[in-house]
Amino acid sequence: MSGRVLVVDDSEVIRQLIRVNLELEGFEVVTAADGAECLEVVRRVKPDVVTLDVMMPRLDGLRTAARLRATPDTSGLPIAIVSACTPADLDLGEAVGVDGYLGKPFDPADLVALVRRLMRAVERPGGFRPERTERTDHG
Repeated sequence: MSGRVLVVDDSEVIRQLIRVNLELEGFEVVTAADGAECLEVVRRVKPDVVTLDVMMPRLDGLRTAARLRATPDTSGLPIAIVSACTPADLDLGEAVGVDGYLGKPFDPADLVALVRRLMRAVERPGGFRPERTERTDHG
């Protein structure tokens, strides 16, 4: 399975970590440093899946997700939050229509599994169910 993933995180280290793990699995990866850049890049590269950090400068991940959902061209785009989320962040994400969650720190295998699941949703519309994948050992 392959596809294009837009990875949005203000940390260069995290962007590269996600990029390497997804590219090793055959995905094409494009990155953006914050939500504002994401909204510019998404129109240009037309990704199959977007991963968003929550806390970012200029435009945070939840507001970015809301804007993507509000735009007809991206309203059905699978979106995953990959962040050290609070329960309130998760609730807000569900309210704006985020499709999946992965807590930081994360196991790269969980990241790949989440992206694959979202990619399958693109291939088979209508067969998707949002799901939280959280780590509780944040220490």
